[in-house]
Amino acid sequence: MKELLYLKDDQLKDLIEKLFVSYRETFSDSKKILNKYSIGLAHQKVIHLLSMYEGISISELLKKLKVTKQSLNRVLKDLIKLDIIVFKKDEIDTRIKHLYLNDKGKKISNEIFSTQKKRIYNALLNSSSEEVINFDNVLSKIIHG
Repeated sequence: MKELLYLKDDQLKDLIEKLFVSYRETFSDSKKILNKYSIGLAHQKVIHLLSMYEGISISELLKKLKVTKQSLNRVLKDLIKLDIIVFKKDEIDTRIKHLYLNDKGKKISNEIFSTQKKRIYNALLNSSSEEVINFDNVLSKIIHG
């Protein structure tokens, strides 16, 4: 554990590369599904967040994605055209729109998750409980800066 206190730049670069490659591989697993529905990675990110945060507002979605309104609107228009999402106006403040996956959107989300789950499940299955807990803690610390 002491060697972690003295991480060299090369070791950090190696870790960053592993994070990049693991992200790339996890998201490339679903490429066939994305192609089948003529959508891309930006669409997948929105679908994923809508599956996690059902009824999320557009402003909350913008914060989570850290993209511009213009960029998000392009993706949302595609998802509407493909009949994957629905909007519902807020009951109190009708200026606020909440986003939901419809049945087709949920089906696509489940297909994507099923392919990604295999890689993650196998990695976790072949790790000790301590490794899984430590990995989760380290990822949380990376996310939260």
